[in-house]
Amino acid sequence: MTRKINIFDTTLRDGEQSPGASMNTEEKLVIARQLIRMNVDVIEAGFPISSPGDFKSVEEIGRIAGDKCTVCGLTRAVDKDIEVAAEALKTAKRPRIHTGLGVSPSHLRDKLRMTEDEAIERAIHAVKLARNFVDDVEFYAEDAGRADQDFLVRIIEAAVKAGATVVNIPDTTGYNMPWAFGARIADLRERVDGIEDVTISVHTHNDLGMATALAIEAVRNGATQVECTINGLGERAGNTALEEVVMAIRMHGAELDAHTDIVTQELTRASKLVSSITGMTVQANKAIVGANAFAHSSGIHQDGVLKARDTYEIIDPADVGAGGSQIILTARSGHAALRHRMGELGFTFTDEEFEDIYQSFLEVADKKKEVYDEDLESIVHERERVSTAVWDLDAVQVSCGFPLTPTATITLTNVDGATFTECAYGTGPIDAAYKAVDKIVAVANDLSEFSVKAVTRGIDALGEVTVRVTAENGEVYIGRGSDGDIIVSSTKAYLNALNRLISDQGK
Repeated sequence: MTRKINIFDTTLRDGEQSPGASMNTEEKLVIARQLIRMNVDVIEAGFPISSPGDFKSVEEIGRIAGDKCTVCGLTRAVDKDIEVAAEALKTAKRPRIHTGLGVSPSHLRDKLRMTEDEAIERAIHAVKLARNFVDDVEFYAEDAGRADQDFLVRIIEAAVKAGATVVNIPDTTGYNMPWAFGARIADLRERVDGIEDVTISVHTHNDLGMATALAIEAVRNGATQVECTINGLGERAGNTALEEVVMAIRMHGAELDAHTDIVTQELTRASKLVSSITGMTVQANKAIVGANAFAHSSGIHQDGVLKARDTYEIIDPADVGAGGSQIILTARSGHAALRHRMGELGFTFTDEEFEDIYQSFLEVADKKKEVYDEDLESIVHERERVSTAVWDLDAVQVSCGFPLTPTATITLTNVDGATFTECAYGTGPIDAAYKAVDKIVAVANDLSEFSVKAVTRGIDALGEVTVRVTAENGEVYIGRGSDGDIIVSSTKAYLNALNRLISDQGK
């Protein structure tokens, strides 16, 4: 059996310190319930002395957590902080006080203005005081990543002897290289008397983009608790992302001799919930929970994934609650991806027909970032309209603007392959285009209706135009056309209606 790694979630404390991510008590309770569903081991619910809101949050989360997880309150190594945290945690069945102080030369000299010996005395006093209120006390050595290692050994050993049940070794500024941080953890395990009887926790930051690597290296070297946040929220560049740590341990559990009890199928839901409540958008290419985490747009990748998912996906999307893989159709997509998606939409084609569809798809894809299902349906319908046409649109060119007179030049080809070009003026570019079509087709009709709608999403959406024309005998014919250019869509729609009229009159 591999080692159990406790997941300590600090989204509601350190995560809330991310600028713009402040949460009220009700919002914190919503997230806490999700964390409980995920089976996190510890919820750091807040910093009770910092505000009445934080005090209430710790109190209420302690009440709803029951015995499902430990509820933790942060304090400085200050008597009043510890006493207030103890009061807030009275509702918790499994309370933990998290207390400590800075241990790096910078923190001791510039922030705390105390000597190493004074810091050790303060640490011992804080831990002992906290133990008067709760049985579970975590001691944090802030900025341990930049501390003198010999002093770090001394103060951690003092905290353990004073009664700490968990020792937290933070790389508060995300300064360390992973192997150097791992070496710190290994050295503490080797040199600190009694450390084998306590939990070694790590709290890493992402200032150099290595928070997850730092945490995993610490686990490899003996840490048994990781402090992290949903989506990697937190001060500056953020904390270790819970979802990344959990899935890294899951994928490499054997070599790390580690596992967690997190319900991974809840990860995507948790990510979306935290993003919605805090207003902090998750970047599309974010590992595990980003919108593109299981999306494929390269033709080579799409072909591989369609043949066997694990050719390009090391994680089953269902394992993190992300649904399924996404095949994103773009100009880089190949035949396999397009045929697969067309099949899902219910369309089947011969190889010859599909090649025509694929060429039409590329024309649309070259104009858009992404081709949606509605675009594909429009491509198919447009092809069907063209395949039965008496007249095909070869080219349309318009010029208009103030104070220019709208002018259109239209080129059409008939069923015999003959090409005709005409130019006309109009009250607008579409009117001019329709008049040029009339010169070539020469079919009496009355345009009775004209409407435009966007077929798909975004500023680059295909536009679909629907027209109704009335023949001399009173029959009404509907025509539709779609294209990224509204003038082209309009001309295709009008020509489609006229083709129907001509075909019907010829019967």
